[in-house]
Amino acid sequence: MSTRAFRIKIRGSFVGLTPEQRSALLAEAADHDMLSARFTPEGHMAYDVAARPFFTFRFADSGESEEDILLAEERAEAAVKAWLEARGLAYKLQQTVTEDLSQAPLAKRQRQAQRAL
Repeated sequence: MSTRAFRIKIRGSFVGLTPEQRSALLAEAADHDMLSARFTPEGHMAYDVAARPFFTFRFADSGESEEDILLAEERAEAAVKAWLEARGLAYKLQQTVTEDLSQAPLAKRQRQAQRAL
């Protein structure tokens, strides 16, 4: 069986931010800019709290079977909760979307390269 790569995106919102919490998030905003968002094994938090109270947490994982997708989602949700709770932030998780890259459609150039083989 081959290893499959998963990309997990968790969307949520900050709830009841205090002025101190908002200031702390704004101070770290450059490290969590939406334009520099990436999928990493430890997870990457992206937000623009100056504009709106929403965030996206991106997490990269891998596995070999369908069951591994569920385990990867659980690890991603645990990672985002740990990140938020370590900062004392209240939150609401709204949506978790997982993409199995082995199932992703090939781009035009990738299809052409396969045909050339």
